[in-house]
Amino acid sequence: MAPSNRAWVMALLFGLILFVLASRSFSSKPYEGKAYNEFLADVQAGRVEQVRMGGNVIRATYAQGEQVQVIPLDVEYALDELRKANVPVEYVRLPGRPWWGGLVTGLLPAGLLIGYLWLMARPGAGGGQLFQFSRSRARLLGREENRITMKDVAGLPETKEELAEVIDFLRSPERYLELGARIPKGVLLEGPPGTGKTLLARAVSGEAGVPFYSISGSDFVEMFAGVGAARVRDLFERARASAPCIIFMDEIDAVGRQRGHGLGGANDEREQTLNQLLVEMDGFAAAEGIIVMAATNRIDVLDPALLRPGRFDRVVHIDPPDRGGRAEILLVHAAGKRLEPAVSLDDIAALTVGFTGADLANLLNEAALLAARRRKEAIGPAEMENAYERVVTGGAEKKRVISRQEKQRVAFHEAGHALVSRKLSHTDPIQKVSIIPRGRAAGYVLYRPEEDRRTQSRTEFLDFLTGILAGRAAEEVVLGDTSTGAANDLERATDLARRMVTQWGMAPELGPILVSGRDGASVGGVGAAPVFSERTAWTVDQAVRKLVHEGYQRAVDLLRRHRDALERVAHALLERETLSGSELEKLI
Repeated sequence: MAPSNRAWVMALLFGLILFVLASRSFSSKPYEGKAYNEFLADVQAGRVEQVRMGGNVIRATYAQGEQVQVIPLDVEYALDELRKANVPVEYVRLPGRPWWGGLVTGLLPAGLLIGYLWLMARPGAGGGQLFQFSRSRARLLGREENRITMKDVAGLPETKEELAEVIDFLRSPERYLELGARIPKGVLLEGPPGTGKTLLARAVSGEAGVPFYSISGSDFVEMFAGVGAARVRDLFERARASAPCIIFMDEIDAVGRQRGHGLGGANDEREQTLNQLLVEMDGFAAAEGIIVMAATNRIDVLDPALLRPGRFDRVVHIDPPDRGGRAEILLVHAAGKRLEPAVSLDDIAALTVGFTGADLANLLNEAALLAARRRKEAIGPAEMENAYERVVTGGAEKKRVISRQEKQRVAFHEAGHALVSRKLSHTDPIQKVSIIPRGRAAGYVLYRPEEDRRTQSRTEFLDFLTGILAGRAAEEVVLGDTSTGAANDLERATDLARRMVTQWGMAPELGPILVSGRDGASVGGVGAAPVFSERTAWTVDQAVRKLVHEGYQRAVDLLRRHRDALERVAHALLERETLSGSELEKLI
């Protein structure tokens, strides 16, 4: 704290102490208070010697020298009782507070409040925040602070090419303006979480060497009306002063959702903030050198006015990387980590189908933590495999005690998954089968996809559905009963079947139509009417039930035909707890 601020704080504390002392001196009285009924009893008993009266206050002196003060409920009645007891009454003006007492008690609190507000409004450490509600909370990264470039972004070659012209414009805008070209004012990065949207925005800024304003969509909206719109105005004013620059808004769907669907209607604070954002994006020209970049996971909920030309002109879709992209990302995140020569990043990339950049970074970090706990000098294949299992299924729980009967049920359940998946034509190869509990799963089957799939056929989905239900089918075939262990399998199977029916047109009963969604005219979708009839809904339910039932019956038939192989795999799991893919092949 600066010396000047310290002096002001000391002055405020001294004033507060003075105020407390003055208040106590004013409130202190030479006479003690007493109840009115007790005072009347003392008068009638002859214990009161003298009374001084001013207004409606009686100050009495007792024979023993005690002095009390009483406020009578009925003054006339009190005077009558005093006369009856022959107590002398003296009418006087009782002393009040001194003139400066009111001045101190009135002005001192106001002075303390003014001093506190002045201190809070001063810029510096701990101050300057009182009147800053309308200031933007955007974090500014200058050219020296933001050292991330496109070399730090791996696995997204198409996206990097799409953003190359934005970087070139920020470096030399005059070349585009001379030809009359108009660079997009806004670039919306859309994709699943963890695909590198924020990293890409920072890389564009670092590559172009321009300031980078970063803010989240939720930072605009406050409990005070008009604050969000004021922060939007302040952000663009700061950006104009730093142009050329990039404004990056993360999670823009927090403020950019469709208008008219909020609980506050047209006067909702969030909608006013969105209106101001639309106005600001219309208000600057390409010559100013400001490019607004935003990221979202839910482009379907954004207001159409945001996506029209002149605002977010370009939408860049960022999907999880393919196998080659995952290998590049793993190479970037493996820098600085000690890996044993036996660790193959290509094999890990092949195994991690569907992983995003954030997932791959977490995978390598988990492997590094595991190697450190084991006091190893480098990360080996065992650590990579264990880290993958931990990320996919959860941590192992070898200390969990389960009965022999439950362990047997789990063994047949997982053996059923493995055997049926092995006998079907359109399933991925199996890498490992285990009955060691992990997370909420009592056991698991680990698949090793051979290739990335962008599309899948109905036949592939039917095989996948049969494999999901094979665990419950194995319990029924061998044990003659089912358990709660198949709850997650039933959930996944039902969800897959419903998608096949409603989204992908794979049910003959309905044909190639989309049967999903609501009319969207309600508040936030709550209570919205479906866009299909009750008869269609009944047909959907029947089609879903038929797909699940046929997949389950197919699994039961396969397991009955290969009962001997099922028994061998289950007994091997009971003995060894874990089987590799090659061991499973020999048993089957």
